[in-house]
Amino acid sequence: MAGGRLPSLCELMPILLLYGTDEFAISRRISEIASQTDRDGMNTSRFEARLTSEEELNNAVNSLPFLSDKRLVVLANPSQKFNSAETKKKFTAFLANVPSTTLLVMHETLESKEAEKHWLVKGVAKIEAARTEALMAPKVRDMNGWIVNETKQQGGKIASAAAVKLAELVGADTRQAAQEIAKVLTYVNWERQVDLADVQAVCVSTAEVNIFDFVDSLALGDAKTAQSMLRTMLEEKNAAEIFPMIIRQFRLLIQAREIVEARGMVQDVQEALGVHPFVAGKVFQQAGRFTMRNLESIHRRLLKMDEAYKTSAMPLDTALEMFVVELAGRS
Repeated sequence: MAGGRLPSLCELMPILLLYGTDEFAISRRISEIASQTDRDGMNTSRFEARLTSEEELNNAVNSLPFLSDKRLVVLANPSQKFNSAETKKKFTAFLANVPSTTLLVMHETLESKEAEKHWLVKGVAKIEAARTEALMAPKVRDMNGWIVNETKQQGGKIASAAAVKLAELVGADTRQAAQEIAKVLTYVNWERQVDLADVQAVCVSTAEVNIFDFVDSLALGDAKTAQSMLRTMLEEKNAAEIFPMIIRQFRLLIQAREIVEARGMVQDVQEALGVHPFVAGKVFQQAGRFTMRNLESIHRRLLKMDEAYKTSAMPLDTALEMFVVELAGRS
């Protein structure tokens, strides 16, 4: 099942496999099921398959619900545990005997092509008391429509230009898109349509969020994470787009550090820098992790990198890799 109306609890069979690439949609679906099945959580067990023994899983699935008709068991990534021919066969046999008093919800991250041949998808399809739901992340080109629909689902309306702008900011990140929609609907208080100016005033781009996380890892001296994040950003944007954002971030940090040293607060950072409250909060927090001397040194290093790039002395992506190793190594 790839779209359309999702079944209610009364329509659900004892076994449900959620699979796809939209982690946010899978998480939301599980929350919907949990709210219908067991609002207080007394009859819910959640497991990460690779960290769960067969005995623990068996006990959870076969326990009777307490003062309820149904027990909910959520199992994440069963393929990570059941990955040999013998364990796959044993687990499939286990699924065939899940009692009607238990709703077993499994979820896996799978691409469409991968799902067609996946042993668990095929195995669940053969069980009469089981069903699957495919929840695939939208393509970037489809995010405008996704944003319009999600805004309606959250009880609001959004102008076409505003949806286009928000899609530019978040890319294909549905979780962040949903969060930004909630923020902007709160901003207009659900009283009118969300316009372009509202998105520009309230929403933060995925790229900007990534830069914050990248700087966090540098401040903590976590070179491995910083390098991984840099590579991810370079896959999404070219170095010439990312580099100015890094320079801007450290300029903001220098300004914020001055405010911190003057015993200012996050509100002072927001007013002085003229930035979004989310940005002000992150910058204020990060400024506390650097000394002014470190920040000024980093800024000078970035300016030298910029000069080297402009004179073709060194490719920018290589310079950024070296910058991460040097800075994280000193932290």
